Amino acid sequence: MSGKNVALKLSVNGKVKDVTFEQLSLINNLDLAALVQLLIEKEIIKGEEIMDMVKKIREERYRNLDELKK
Repeated sequence: MSGKNVALKLSVNGKVKDVTFEQLSLINNLDLAALVQLLIEKEIIKGEEIMDMVKKIREERYRNLDELKK
């Protein structure tokens, strides 16, 4: 994987594989989507509740970035 930013190296059955940040991001995104879908399908949580929490967390985490720009 030359030319790519390697995030980590995995050793599987004696073979070392490079994993890029892009690959990690995609894997994380797919895992999260599957988890959310299962929670909604099993009626553990509603889609609206997920969206509300995402909005709340985004506001909390990125609030300071807006303040730093001033």
